[in-house]
Amino acid sequence: MAMRQTPLTCSGHTRPVVDLAFSGITPYGYFLISACKDGKPMLRQGDTGDWIGTFLGHKGAVWGATLNNEATKAATAAADFTAKVWDAVTGDEVLTLAHKHIVKSVNFTQDSSCLLTGGNDKIIRIYDLNKPETEPQEITGHTSAIKKALWCNNDTQILSAADDKTVRLWDRNSTEVVKQLSFDMSVSSMEYIPDGEVLVITYGKTIAFYNALSLEMIKTVDAPASIHSASLHPDKDFFVAGGDDFKLYKFDYGTEEELESYKGHFGPVHCVRFSPDGELYASGSEDGTLRLWQTAVGKTYGLWKCVLPEELVSENSDTIYCTPAAPEIKA
Repeated sequence: MAMRQTPLTCSGHTRPVVDLAFSGITPYGYFLISACKDGKPMLRQGDTGDWIGTFLGHKGAVWGATLNNEATKAATAAADFTAKVWDAVTGDEVLTLAHKHIVKSVNFTQDSSCLLTGGNDKIIRIYDLNKPETEPQEITGHTSAIKKALWCNNDTQILSAADDKTVRLWDRNSTEVVKQLSFDMSVSSMEYIPDGEVLVITYGKTIAFYNALSLEMIKTVDAPASIHSASLHPDKDFFVAGGDDFKLYKFDYGTEEELESYKGHFGPVHCVRFSPDGELYASGSEDGTLRLWQTAVGKTYGLWKCVLPEELVSENSDTIYCTPAAPEIKA
């Protein structure tokens, strides 16, 4: 029998959702943060999408958001020329880090002691959160706005993607470029997988996989539409991607075969990420919603419960409905 994918819809934002990130798995489960052009990043329970709180304080669109592994701290990057650090438990603002232009990307070190930022002023900055009064370390070299900056290789190196059509690997201590990739167009997204040191890059219709330490290409896969974001499953069995045609695509990582495609959003998909346990993936869209999708459709998990009530099964039906108990999660 066929299984029907029924995503959970998380509403509450009033403008396009442009970035999202999961925490690690904590004693209280895992958590999800979303960045939105409405300037109000939201924290949710990761496996259900239940709204926990909204971080209030930015005076412009929020372009980037992240959580530390323990989900005790959050960081956001915004168009008000600031990055902010938040207490993710109380929702209180801890730090405001002033920049000279729009900030697009924020990323914590594994021990949460430093924050990496990047944005439209083309400068990568490293802030010591234990000494917030000190000036940040600055790394220059990109010639256009930085879209993403991520720690890698146990926080000894930095990966950055910019509108200058390059992805660069930097040494943290020397601040020198170790390797560089150049493309024919701007990179639309970048994901770093520490386990196995895999870098996922999207540009145009292409989803490309690289070794994050050597920047040697592993493989590329072309999607049916222009792709804005892609994410590799923690077990590296599958990857998902979304973009201009409103759909979520799921591919087999080994064979590169397109396995499924789902349409649920009513606008382009701007961001997609797998949960830390790999049981679901979250997508954010121009339509202002986040949606949670099951990796294995039909599995009882979170708010999804797979049932076979007699009234849903007819002689002419070969579909099993795996229904969420609460299909729309509102803030």
